[in-house]
Amino acid sequence: MKIVYVITRSDVIGGASVHLLDLALGSFQAGHSVDILVGGEGVFNSRARDLGLSCFPLKYLVREINPRKDIRAFFELRKMLSKLKPDLVHLHSSKAGILGRLAAKSLGLPAIFTAHGWAFTEGVSAKRRFLYRNIERIMARFSEQILTVSEFDRQLALKAKVGDEASVLTIHNGMPEVSSNIVSLTESDKVRLIMVARFEVPKNQKFLLEALAKVAPKNWELELVGDGPSFSSVQTLAAHLGIGEKVVFSGACDDVPIRLSRSDVFVLISDWEGLPLTILEAMRTGLPVIASNVGGVSELVANGENGFVVERGDQKGLMDALTQLINSPELRKKQGLLGQHIYRTNFTFDIMLDKILKIYQKVLDRTK
Repeated sequence: MKIVYVITRSDVIGGASVHLLDLALGSFQAGHSVDILVGGEGVFNSRARDLGLSCFPLKYLVREINPRKDIRAFFELRKMLSKLKPDLVHLHSSKAGILGRLAAKSLGLPAIFTAHGWAFTEGVSAKRRFLYRNIERIMARFSEQILTVSEFDRQLALKAKVGDEASVLTIHNGMPEVSSNIVSLTESDKVRLIMVARFEVPKNQKFLLEALAKVAPKNWELELVGDGPSFSSVQTLAAHLGIGEKVVFSGACDDVPIRLSRSDVFVLISDWEGLPLTILEAMRTGLPVIASNVGGVSELVANGENGFVVERGDQKGLMDALTQLINSPELRKKQGLLGQHIYRTNFTFDIMLDKILKIYQKVLDRTK
């Protein structure tokens, strides 16, 4: 099988990027021919090539709406797909999903789209929800299959009349295992909290800092991994709240599994989500999770079982969850071990890859 993967951004490595790289590598190792098309030349391209994957930059594919560039990106995509002659095209992220499906359709190629969280989800402005809901309704007609990474997103699509029961399927994200010598929790009097996320919407590091500044236990340290537009303002807020010395700003890092293994609690505060890979990474490591109850988070974290889910904007709920896990090493261990079991039972990469490859074959069988 010859597969072309398409994603919009090359300048950052986020959840969708990690998912695509894992999937492309897994498909390649399973014996399929794989090419990747991505907007621009950045860290994503370097990561793909380090993995031995064929990756081509697209000059005009950009995240922002730009009619002039978008038209050029359509023809650029069409030209590359015509040259590569894939059996099917698998598209990721909104802009690549729109232009890529149109380009694939114009060439008679079957197209599969994965939604890593819809642009019309809860927490997004009403104007944006209206626009993207209607765009995705139209684009569903150009998809042989739509995949969502959470059942929450599947139900959101069906409610919005984006596709139907047969055309929209949930395949939960999965993460590859890591070597056992990396996954090793540490004992310390200081409770190490960690959040791994870009410093931009929908992530909300500021809300976490405001809650932490008010919790009674003070034997904690927070590491914030990632970079982005709000990096400096979050640093300023930490200093303003008087907790600057307790917060470590690590920037973008390539050794996240090691940093997780040195931590005690994983936190992800967001205004909206799909199915966060960072939560799966934390569960894989054996960490209890505190996360916002948005998107498919509750499909990973059972409240009070392998962590806590906190309603968006509920500062007291977040403070209570932080306090419980900071104060109790026994609870941290119990919830972390259960989370690790849930990951290994339901969310490994092999489970996800097997399901997606079967979808590819079904699509090809239908479109022959």
